[in-house]
Amino acid sequence: MTKPTKQTKAGGSKPLAAKRQKFIDEYLVDLNAAQAAVRAGYSDATARQTGHKLLTNADIQEAITERRAALSTATGVTVERVLREAARLAFFDVRKLYRPDGSPKQLNELDDDTAAAIQGLEVATIGNKDVGFGEVLKYKVADKNAAIEKLFKHLGMFDRDNAQQAARAPLRIELVPLQPDAPAPED
Repeated sequence: MTKPTKQTKAGGSKPLAAKRQKFIDEYLVDLNAAQAAVRAGYSDATARQTGHKLLTNADIQEAITERRAALSTATGVTVERVLREAARLAFFDVRKLYRPDGSPKQLNELDDDTAAAIQGLEVATIGNKDVGFGEVLKYKVADKNAAIEKLFKHLGMFDRDNAQQAARAPLRIELVPLQPDAPAPED
């Protein structure tokens, strides 16, 4: 594994300290700064603060960004691909699981978008030798609501809604105690 380097003012390069490099490696495992700090050898007692401080370091941020870009390229996992997959789930149409006569399609008959929404398949054989045998397919499909919610978050649609709610004037209710000699309010 190559060590990320930072450019010095003289134009040379200086490797990151081994402990900081270990923090970067560990941070990329689960994106948990406190746990990465502990696994890199920093104190358990101050791991949260240390992890936060390390993440604010420009050299570490640059190394993390470079490594994430390299991982994205190597694995093909990009923002665009993740969004495309979320959209496939969000816009899945259950009617595409069936033929025009209402019988379920086999997996090899499904288009790519429909197949992407399938989480599982149960196949049961029913019947007997007198009447014949048949198969029942039971598809388990992905949660459309979860996919739609993720797209909402990505598009900032919750932020806009929350901003609109915050912009509304709050309802103000003031409770005033009754004076002992004041008449009671009439209904």
